[in-house]
Amino acid sequence: MDNNDILIRLRFAMDLKNREMAEIFKLGGMSVTVPEVVKILTRTDDFAEESEEHIVCDNHMLDSFLNGFIIYKRGKQEPKPGQPAKEEPSMSKHTNMNNLLLKKVKIALALTTEEMLDIFDEGGIKVTKGELGALLRKEGHKNYKQCGDNFARKFLRGLTVRYRG
Repeated sequence: MDNNDILIRLRFAMDLKNREMAEIFKLGGMSVTVPEVVKILTRTDDFAEESEEHIVCDNHMLDSFLNGFIIYKRGKQEPKPGQPAKEEPSMSKHTNMNNLLLKKVKIALALTTEEMLDIFDEGGIKVTKGELGALLRKEGHKNYKQCGDNFARKFLRGLTVRYRG
């Protein structure tokens, strides 16, 4: 599952319009127009991947969208007095964005662990608290587990069931 597919599924699950998608990208620090959003959300086959009608969503673009999604749903968080602003970690080391997807959607929608487990269940996969904790761990932690495409797909399907009925 590539980053464009993640955006397509997340957009459908949360019932976001193209204008809202462009606004979310802007909140995440990336300027994307509505026509560009349409090109990002266009499904391609293996032969038309280099088409001018398609924009490939890289890890930085997806990370910007997810950061903007948090701000869109929860509002911008101002740093506390005397606390320096947090620097965003570099996305170059992330080859698989599924773990980041789970973490940032959890934050954006203010989901509890039980709600996350219910969403996975609604998506058609049984996940234990321990497995969920491993998926949400920081990369490099001894209990970290990489989130596969199947887990991410089932999570996005569960979001669709929960938020679109």
